[in-house]
Amino acid sequence: MGIALTLHVLAAIVWVGGMFFAWMILRPVSASQLEPPARLGLWLGVFERFFPWVWASVVALLATGFWIVLSVLGGFANAAPHVHVMAALGVVMSAIFVFLFFVPYRQLQRAVGAKDWPQGGKALGRIRRLVGVNLVLGLVTAATGSGGRFLIG
Repeated sequence: MGIALTLHVLAAIVWVGGMFFAWMILRPVSASQLEPPARLGLWLGVFERFFPWVWASVVALLATGFWIVLSVLGGFANAAPHVHVMAALGVVMSAIFVFLFFVPYRQLQRAVGAKDWPQGGKALGRIRRLVGVNLVLGLVTAATGSGGRFLIG
């Protein structure tokens, strides 16, 4: 249980912390200081390095989360309401990331490769919105995991 919970928390920190940094720090600075070709190239490079960590985090979060629920808690029937909320939000976040990776991220890769800056900007805007949604969901999930048993039951 200790190893699973530790991996679970570390995976959440990597994913949600990375989104927080990207959304709150890197996005406004890159938008204010870089022209579209440089900005899109920067983001493509950032995603190429960050997304493998997100994939690892998604796998770790789902595997450890469901292992804890099924093996330690004895299934969802025995799990507290905040655990159900965390699990649902985690699945939604994972689905959003999978869509983001296979649709707008691939569009961004193609656009930057073709030097199609308007299309790249559209793809990056879509990624930005999806990351924003996932950031909010991730923060709610983290709050639920840390304080949910006191707030939800």
